[in-house]
Amino acid sequence: MSPNTLVSDSPAATRRLGRGLARLLRPGDVILLQGDLGAGKTCLAQGLGMGLRVREPVKSSAFVLVSEYEGRLRMYLADLYRLSGASEAADLALEENASDGVLVVEWPDRAWSEMPEERLLMRLEWMGERSRRLTLEPRGERYGELAQRLMELGGAS
Repeated sequence: MSPNTLVSDSPAATRRLGRGLARLLRPGDVILLQGDLGAGKTCLAQGLGMGLRVREPVKSSAFVLVSEYEGRLRMYLADLYRLSGASEAADLALEENASDGVLVVEWPDRAWSEMPEERLLMRLEWMGERSRRLTLEPRGERYGELAQRLMELGGAS
């Protein structure tokens, strides 16, 4: 495995990883979650919500482009699955509108050109029925530090 790879052996472990990451986040942070359907993006987003002490259940709805959750920090969850192009994402002004909280984007590949240059991309891949590989791809000093701290937490399993 590469040095920035974690393995999760269950949905609960993926949520724990999200909780651990959430404790490290601060306003303006951007987390991108990329992976096939069922790869664990929503489990990870739910863990982020738990770690941010969001009171309501975090859901990924392909019919709501951006959901907002109140917690220790405001969490903006953008699900870009149904977008037909980057211009639709540009209309959302995600980075500007989410600057007071944490921006979490599912399906960022639908609009790469609209994603912030500095961010933590987490690629989720199937390894088996319950196991997932999470590859961290940080861009920028802040996100390099976040990835390092997350790796030091010991992974998701």
